Amino acid sequence: MGQNRRNHRQNAYEEDRRPHRGRSRGEYVYGNTVRRLDIQEQWEQAPVKKPHPEVRKNREKARHMSAGYVMFLAAALCAAAFILVNFIQLQSDLTTLTKTVADRKSELNVLKLSNDEEYNRIISSIDLEEIKRVAIGELGMGYAEEGQIVEYENQEGDYMRRVTGSGK
Repeated sequence: MGQNRRNHRQNAYEEDRRPHRGRSRGEYVYGNTVRRLDIQEQWEQAPVKKPHPEVRKNREKARHMSAGYVMFLAAALCAAAFILVNFIQLQSDLTTLTKTVADRKSELNVLKLSNDEEYNRIISSIDLEEIKRVAIGELGMGYAEEGQIVEYENQEGDYMRRVTGSGK
């Protein structure tokens, strides 16, 4: 039994000394993460697979561009550039027009405010009693009498047309 134990230890020691695939026995891993080995070495040691001849032909065709395809790509690039430049120009025009509209709206608001102030000033300066005195006293106007007032019935709404043969 002692011999078996010694052989077992010897075999385990020899297994630990054999080179292992993908890892080096000289490094100790600290912490809970494993360090990556040099990928470049593994890449260089990996066998190079030769592609199938048809795959190789297709790849060669894809690498070479014909003159027609290059012309098509150039035309597509020019069209895209033209559309992009026009789009940017339209965006600029739209921004300018938006600013102009905002300026005009503010100008309109200022004019409305000025107009309302002037209207209120004029209305407050009118003396209705003075107008009545001038109309009756200087111009000879008077109040309407009983026979001079004619009332109309309008059945259709707010529009009325007066038609008389006398011309009054």
